[in-house]
Amino acid sequence: MDADCRVRALYTIAQVRRIERNAIERLHVPAFELMERAAHAAFGRLRECWPGAGRLLLLAGSGNNGGDAYVLGTVARKAGFHVAAVALTGASGVDALRARMAFVSTGGRVIDADGVEELPDADVVVDGLFGIGLARPVAGVAAALIGKINALGRPVLSLDVPSGLDADTGCRLGSTIRAQETVSFIAWKRGQFTADAADCCGALTLASLQLPGDAFVDETADANVLDHAIWGLLKPRSANANKSTFGHVLAIGGDFGMGGAIRLSGEAALRCGAGLVSVATQTSNVTAINAARCELMAHGVESAADLASLIERASVIAIGPGLGQTAWGQSLFDAVITGVKPTVVDADALNLLAKSPQALTEGFVLTPHPGEAARLLGCDSATVQRDRYAAARTLAGRYCAVVVLKGAGSLIANPQGVVDVCPWGNSGMASGGMGDVLTGVIAALLAQGFSAWDAARLGVALHARAGDLAAGDAPRGLIASDLFAPLRHLANGLPR
Repeated sequence: MDADCRVRALYTIAQVRRIERNAIERLHVPAFELMERAAHAAFGRLRECWPGAGRLLLLAGSGNNGGDAYVLGTVARKAGFHVAAVALTGASGVDALRARMAFVSTGGRVIDADGVEELPDADVVVDGLFGIGLARPVAGVAAALIGKINALGRPVLSLDVPSGLDADTGCRLGSTIRAQETVSFIAWKRGQFTADAADCCGALTLASLQLPGDAFVDETADANVLDHAIWGLLKPRSANANKSTFGHVLAIGGDFGMGGAIRLSGEAALRCGAGLVSVATQTSNVTAINAARCELMAHGVESAADLASLIERASVIAIGPGLGQTAWGQSLFDAVITGVKPTVVDADALNLLAKSPQALTEGFVLTPHPGEAARLLGCDSATVQRDRYAAARTLAGRYCAVVVLKGAGSLIANPQGVVDVCPWGNSGMASGGMGDVLTGVIAALLAQGFSAWDAARLGVALHARAGDLAAGDAPRGLIASDLFAPLRHLANGLPR
């Protein structure tokens, strides 16, 4: 596998184990040598992040993750660091035991975690309790130790994955380390980029351990993380263009009291380059929308009959923000959902779709949050969050549409099961109206000729990065309309 491709590739736990086995059995890389490479890579990252550190506290489990920690401790002691280790149990594997004995032989101190009341002081904690193999909730002594580390207030470097985090799903398995840095060994694990990972992993670094592409033979990435290459989809505009060149979005929604939602979608579509944007809404919203954003062509519609001519003129539909689930919203939904024009379906349009599930035509994009996804799947939101990858793939296959499963680490899935993951975004974006803006962004890209897949991926990336630029270091209090200025900036290919 090409190294550049590997930077984006995300793998399951089972895949990473097979890759490691290939390296050991087929390429004859000794297992202990891999452990040494991992330790050296992590120690190098530690020195980059905390150059003034001189005291380390190792957390060591019984498996190879603990072995990695012991080897790092040995390397650190030879570099002049003071190192102490807290161990859950004795090392269970041959290589882990060898690593522990080597650490002790250099004068390294190992403390039994069971009953330890006061942890040795340290500048940095190295987390090697559990690796990717954790499959049950953390409990007992391990849970108590993790609680103490999280309360300690010292920076934590996790080896491979923060202990307690499911490397496949990104969900916490009980008590979980909150790391400032995580060094992922061999390959990215898909759980490092979604769900609880955003709270646990901190900054992520990949250490491939110098494995050649042959180790990855027959292992197709389970998913991919979006990176800077996504911006290459944004091409310069032709100077010889007019507004019809860039499409006509019809944004449908805004029942009584919810006109702001569809106005946000409409303005987002304008800010991301749609040539024309019409809004179909309750008549009572028209004056306010015209006053707030006169570039939007607002139309009052009382029923589906009023919508027909607007649909005919549009090239792309966005439906759902503020739509409601009354007879008015239902009639507009019915007029759109069986159509063939590229369509973004959000908010209450998703809830209406859940009531009457049906396969959609090519060009549809669904943008559910976990609660809406649960209704579409007939389950609860906790089930969706327990395996966001499975939920996104199931939705895309069931509805024959591109699906954006929103949340920390938004996922974009297509009906063929391909999944991309967004690494950007922040907690400030958990506020009303953010999803309405995303609907408008994706609709604008569809109107400019992007496929549903590329419009969804690029739209999610633009939306998330705009949120990061708008939030800066102060995410609390971010509102949806704060994204408009950075969206225009990003959509024009300006610095990100």
